[in-house]
Amino acid sequence: MKTRVDETITRHDKGYNCAQAVACTYCDLVGVEEEVMFKMTEGLGLGMGGMEGTCGAVSGACVLAGMKRSSGNTEHPDSKTETYKLSREIVKRFQTQNQSVVCKDLKGVETGKVLRSCPDCIKDAAFIAEQV
Repeated sequence: MKTRVDETITRHDKGYNCAQAVACTYCDLVGVEEEVMFKMTEGLGLGMGGMEGTCGAVSGACVLAGMKRSSGNTEHPDSKTETYKLSREIVKRFQTQNQSVVCKDLKGVETGKVLRSCPDCIKDAAFIAEQV
């Protein structure tokens, strides 16, 4: 697959939040229309709205993992283990690379030390999603 990392930044520059930029760039690969993915991931931006939670770019990559691996079997959920495995790998790689997955830590809100900019977090999460 040809990389789409640069497309994530194009979306972010248009005003997509970090989660939307990652998830919408690959939504066609997991069978979701862009408008639907845009809506689904809107609440995940800015560390789930307040910088206290997981980086939106990482969350967007994990949404893609669920869309890729979930069987969608609502009667007998049987695919969580595989989905969790992908999400865990995404989070682990991002954490190793950037020292945190928490938005406010990445932005240095309390420490004054920025670990990673939003565009760099988006690129990192997209690259990891492509690899995983």
